[in-house]
Amino acid sequence: MSEKRRDSKNRILRLGEQQRADGRYLYSTIDPVTKKRKFLYSWKLEKNDKLPEGKKPDLSLREKEKLLERDLANGVSLSGGDMTVLELVEKYISQKINVRPTTSAGYKTVVNLLKRDAFGNIKIKQVNTMDAKSWIIKLQSVDGKSYSSIHTVRGVVRPAFQMAYEADLIHKNPFDFDLHNFLINDSVKREALTGKQEKDFLQFIKQDEHFSECYDGMYLLLHTGLRIGEFCGLTLKDIDMQKKTINVDHQLQYVGNKGKYIEKTKTDAGTRVLPMSEEVYEVIKRVLANRKKPKIEICIDGYTGFLFLDKRGMPMMPYQWEKRFQRSVEKYNKIYRVQLPKITPHVCRHTFCTNMAKRGISVETLKYLMGHTDISVTLNVYTHLKLEDAEKEIKRLENVEKELKKCAQ
Repeated sequence: MSEKRRDSKNRILRLGEQQRADGRYLYSTIDPVTKKRKFLYSWKLEKNDKLPEGKKPDLSLREKEKLLERDLANGVSLSGGDMTVLELVEKYISQKINVRPTTSAGYKTVVNLLKRDAFGNIKIKQVNTMDAKSWIIKLQSVDGKSYSSIHTVRGVVRPAFQMAYEADLIHKNPFDFDLHNFLINDSVKREALTGKQEKDFLQFIKQDEHFSECYDGMYLLLHTGLRIGEFCGLTLKDIDMQKKTINVDHQLQYVGNKGKYIEKTKTDAGTRVLPMSEEVYEVIKRVLANRKKPKIEICIDGYTGFLFLDKRGMPMMPYQWEKRFQRSVEKYNKIYRVQLPKITPHVCRHTFCTNMAKRGISVETLKYLMGHTDISVTLNVYTHLKLEDAEKEIKRLENVEKELKKCAQ
């Protein structure tokens, strides 16, 4: 039986541990991912060992071994610093399970970008903050990527590098900075429609021979605040004409490799029951009366009886409504001198939210109606109100005070 190896202090050395002639300790192992040998060095075997004179403070060899064991348990390569940016992002994405199909599609877009870009082949240990910023600037100034697209890319790359930092593969997250400090924000600011714009648009839709069939749907989007996926997912069972309510607990979506599918609302707060105004009630009553029952009711993930169908009897999808809004605004702007801004289903949602805020609805109630999880999102609408809105509110309060004084007399 072979004698166990020991260090200069007569301590038994574990498998993979050595003490060199100069007294320095060495540990070696094979990286199961790269199949390359990994070496660790330290002048101390255990944490409480005395550091030789003149040597820089460092972790002991066995402390470093524990860190390696942790990395193995987390599925991170022991030679992680040698991973490329692409490999790191793919590792990060592989650990994100049960994500929405739209999120998965976004991940795929980022991976494809890094496969085409030379930055994806750089080792993560070589990337510093200057390199990261230079690459981000290049995406906009050379590759022509929009601010929102770059924001999405950074939204995947930054947490991937954070994962590497927390695993001690790199000393700093090079993407931990704000984009707005050095990129041009070319995003189109979402503005709610004015009362006149909304009135003119709906009147045009109602009278147009081609787009008049869209009137009821567009009216409901402007007067319910529904997300377009929630709107497209509405079924006959979600409408309660006796209680005058709309049940919202799912949405209809589409992704190229998956097709049409049903998923939960965007957030838990998105699951809600909306009361109908009298105007909304009348429009929905008309929608139900005009809905042509198809030969076969399409069933998607167990849901059937969709409220809005196209000419083929298929449930209308978000992208179809996007196109209808786009084409109707284009036609309007070809006819009239005073142009309408870009109108989308989300602009309709923003318009509804703004109109409710202008009418003095409480923030908590508006948060519920919109299905917001974070009240700061709802409060952000109030910050978009303008001078004329403030003037109207002041005038309203003055009139209330006058009425109270009259009653007191």
